[in-house]
Amino acid sequence: MKALILCAGKGTRLKPLTHTMAKPLVPVANKPVLVYVIDQVQEAGIEEIGIVVSSENEEEMKNAVGDGSRWGAKITYIIQSDARGLAHAVMVSQDFLGDSPFLMFLGDNLIEGGVKNFVEEFNSYGSDALILLKEVPDPRLFGVAELDESGRVTKLVEKPKEPKSNYAIVGVYLFTSEIHRAIAQIEPSWRGELEITDAIQQFMNMGKEVRSHVLDGWWLDTGKKDDLLEANRVVLDNYLKRKVNGQVDAKSQIVGRVEIGEGTVIENSIVRGPVSIDENCEIRDCFIGPFSSIGAGTVIEKSSIEYSVILQNCRLKQIKRLYDSVTGRDTQVIQQEGGLEGLSLFIGDDARVEL
Repeated sequence: MKALILCAGKGTRLKPLTHTMAKPLVPVANKPVLVYVIDQVQEAGIEEIGIVVSSENEEEMKNAVGDGSRWGAKITYIIQSDARGLAHAVMVSQDFLGDSPFLMFLGDNLIEGGVKNFVEEFNSYGSDALILLKEVPDPRLFGVAELDESGRVTKLVEKPKEPKSNYAIVGVYLFTSEIHRAIAQIEPSWRGELEITDAIQQFMNMGKEVRSHVLDGWWLDTGKKDDLLEANRVVLDNYLKRKVNGQVDAKSQIVGRVEIGEGTVIENSIVRGPVSIDENCEIRDCFIGPFSSIGAGTVIEKSSIEYSVILQNCRLKQIKRLYDSVTGRDTQVIQQEGGLEGLSLFIGDDARVEL
């Protein structure tokens, strides 16, 4: 079995951050979302991985992920020069996929518990496709699957006005190589894209069996600012362990599950977890509150921060309260005396904000 991870999207809902960074490389708890995805693929025992990239983000992806050797895997990069839908991404990957069954995984999704059981179910059951579903309160926002009593998929509908089930299609799929024949028979949708839902529906029209696996745990799509902050919260809450490798002076308090990287200095500050602070940071005269991630090389002075994602090499000074915020790499946020009591920001790389 092979894996295909889709990373060619432009991430328009995460601009301005994605003007200068590929969406799957945006960090959650100081680790790129794509790295979590590859971790889960490797845990499922898949060693041949294709990553579908755009011509714009190819080099950035290669620099961040490499050839896969750190996972004991082999990574092949596949360029989707014109992003024309998920099924189109499969089409341009045919040379890599060959006749192998494959796992398709959207590179900006996080799945609780990974995909190992999902892959094992596909291998043991012998169906032509297995799609991951999640029960949601408002399925009108998603592609929706209708099921029979045995869990077999009977129909797929994209964002129905009156859905007949609450099962949303998660961005994880398993297919045999026969899916290529189905994709060859579909036409572009009104959006001008080859939709994977249309391909799966055509697969069923060909007499192929498509079964479902309902996810019990959480599913996170990091496509928007609020989604990114929620993903950061969930990952910190579920996985972070206390690990203090930096220097903490006697005037500081480290409370709860806090991760502090090597070379980081904490002086006269309170850090209340869950919090992840990467390497070579300087935190002085601060309160760093729960559900915050601070990227490597960042300097924060005389500030209070909570429920925020601060990327690498930022400088924040004299901020009375920063919350519900995302700041890009190499940004500066400086507040003068008598400034606002609370700030919520979403700014991209290389920004400078003076208040």
